[in-house]
Amino acid sequence: MQRILFSLIFLALLLTACQAQAPAQPADGKLHVLTTTGFLADFVQQVAGDRAVVDSLIPAGVDPHAFEPAPQDVTRIAASSVLVINGAGFEEWLKKTLENAGGSREIIDASQGLTPRPAGDVAEHPDGDPHFWLDPVLAKTYVTNIRDGLIKADPSGAETYTANAAAALQKLDELDAWIRARVATIPAQRRLLVTNHESFGYFADRYGFTLVGAVIPSVSSSASPTAQDLARLIDQIRQTGAPAIFLESGSNPQLADQVARETGVKVVTGLLTHSFGPEAQDYIAMLKWDVGLIVEALK
Repeated sequence: MQRILFSLIFLALLLTACQAQAPAQPADGKLHVLTTTGFLADFVQQVAGDRAVVDSLIPAGVDPHAFEPAPQDVTRIAASSVLVINGAGFEEWLKKTLENAGGSREIIDASQGLTPRPAGDVAEHPDGDPHFWLDPVLAKTYVTNIRDGLIKADPSGAETYTANAAAALQKLDELDAWIRARVATIPAQRRLLVTNHESFGYFADRYGFTLVGAVIPSVSSSASPTAQDLARLIDQIRQTGAPAIFLESGSNPQLADQVARETGVKVVTGLLTHSFGPEAQDYIAMLKWDVGLIVEALK
């Protein structure tokens, strides 16, 4: 009798351990997908349709480079069945947070397979530039990675995910064509970008812009430029004739204003790079908004 009792206890403990390791299975039958950012949530929702409940971890308007997860964020991760991340070192806080959350879930690295541009501060960011999504052609890899990850987590939805991903990929091709047409209105010699931090490298590579420099010469907006960094940027602007400095929404304009006073260029604010805003509530609208600001300032 004692041997049987021990066997039952062992089986119960084993079952509990397996349940703790398995991805969460929501009572509503849908995947509960948590993404780190809003633009990732938009991609997931396009691919998943009504087969998933999708939410993003970092609130709109919050700089993801400076994001620090709260205890409730750890709880949200623990309750998710799928977690979608940008990858390439973008979520520097993620490893410790996942350890605190425990359990198991399908993790989709949306940028997996893409080759990063080197960061200006390579010692601080050896993974390179994580801002792949600002090039809609590279964003197609996000869609295919999300499609494949959702199929792995929910094989019965494969047909839906495949069809929805195909539609999303077509929209990205159409966005790419739209951007090319708008950029063509800018004289080639004026396609010069000065940004708040190093975030538009992939965009510049795709559409023929020259990156003159950045107020914060880092892929992270939370870095701090030195006096030498600002002096170098002022020289770069004067040498190239770049007409504007572009700042992301929510950026502190103090340093950009200082550079603008020294060089006589204008400061254009309100670019949406990491999250949506009142001007744009989805990824395509976000890039169209940014392109509109850039074209208007440079043409």
